[in-house]
Amino acid sequence: MSFNLKKRKIWIAALAVSLVAAFAAMTLWTDSYVSAGENNNYSQLKVFTEVLEAVEANYVKVPDTKKLIYGAINGMIDSLDPHSGFMPPDAYKDMQIDTNGQFGGLGMEIGVKNRALTVVSPIEDTPAYKAGIKAGDKILKIDGAPTGDMTIFDAVKKMRGPVGTSVTLSIFREGFSTAHDFKLVRAIIKIKSVKWKMLDKNNGIGYIKLTEFQEHSAQDMAAALKQLKDEGMRSLILDLRNNPGGLLNSAVAVAGQFLPPGKLVVYIKGRTGPRTDYNTSSQYPTYDHMQMIVLVNEGSASASEIVSGALKDWKRAVILGTQTFGKGSVQTVIPLSDGSALRLTTAMYYTPSGVSIQNIGITPDIRVQLAAVDGAKEHPVIRERDLKNHLGASTVKGAKKEEEVMSFSPLKPKDDTQLQRALDILKTWGIFQKSEKAA
Repeated sequence: MSFNLKKRKIWIAALAVSLVAAFAAMTLWTDSYVSAGENNNYSQLKVFTEVLEAVEANYVKVPDTKKLIYGAINGMIDSLDPHSGFMPPDAYKDMQIDTNGQFGGLGMEIGVKNRALTVVSPIEDTPAYKAGIKAGDKILKIDGAPTGDMTIFDAVKKMRGPVGTSVTLSIFREGFSTAHDFKLVRAIIKIKSVKWKMLDKNNGIGYIKLTEFQEHSAQDMAAALKQLKDEGMRSLILDLRNNPGGLLNSAVAVAGQFLPPGKLVVYIKGRTGPRTDYNTSSQYPTYDHMQMIVLVNEGSASASEIVSGALKDWKRAVILGTQTFGKGSVQTVIPLSDGSALRLTTAMYYTPSGVSIQNIGITPDIRVQLAAVDGAKEHPVIRERDLKNHLGASTVKGAKKEEEVMSFSPLKPKDDTQLQRALDILKTWGIFQKSEKAA
């Protein structure tokens, strides 16, 4: 054995020890202890070091060791659930930018369904949305590169780039005979998470659209509520449709603006240990007596389901629309020593009544299905239970087949049957209130 090979073996052995220590530390972080049986599992890392050593010593070209290690980590995490993932340093930086609500790219949420990179939801007023990209579209290629073996983070990295540059997505959707190319121009994606307006001044009905739960969403929600109240709002429609979620603390702070202080919004529980409760506070003014309807659909996920679930359990609002996405898991971001990070599913969350919505979602109090308008085609929707390696095996009780399709076309308010139904209910509510006062 040459001296260089001996040094390489020593380096690989040291790497193996480091990996064992890292994995053990991560496990101890979530568990109070590691049993002897679990500890024995780490002996399997010997096989990993043997493979790495063989590649280092015998591969036809000098391999990139960092690329090998990252590839191995990606493979390991990919065997877990669809929301866990490994982020190289640049992907981790992008994620931190995302939570601040501004980044360069195309503007869409993506996932993996049936081993295909799939659009979960385009974000309103972004290049993807304006180009006609739809939920359920399968992205077969990005600038000619097949996506079959890409991780979600690799795909996101390829779709992002300098503002003003273009990227071509090869899209296949139900109804297409072949894939269609969509050329999109990258832009700064400024996600304004809260939009509002008075829908009906005569009846005092306000409307707030919350597109994502970001760092400043609760603060923006408070400003929107104050503005609407100043304009005479007496009842509210909170639109959480196609809201993919976001920050847990933001969801709790938003829900807290419609519930009294000290109310349980959600609790989370990991594999071991006690549960953690998240209660409302008095950080923002509360509007806990105003009539309220929350709009949800199959694109309402995670933090959206936390808010709608809490308001439903406390009988604070009427939930209207279709069954929500069904993401009931909690991810923790664990920074790593080289600037990369691990996004790991560490717990499940539960509504105040103790219900897990994993793979099920929030069932609306009033089911209203959107109808296709102007001959728009429909396609199957994507929910948590459709994603690769989803946790649990629950199914939606009482879900109807027609709820598994959605329209391609964005709707004008007059064609939005869910919004119009909510308006009708709140107007009737107001009539009943006037009748009670007269009596």
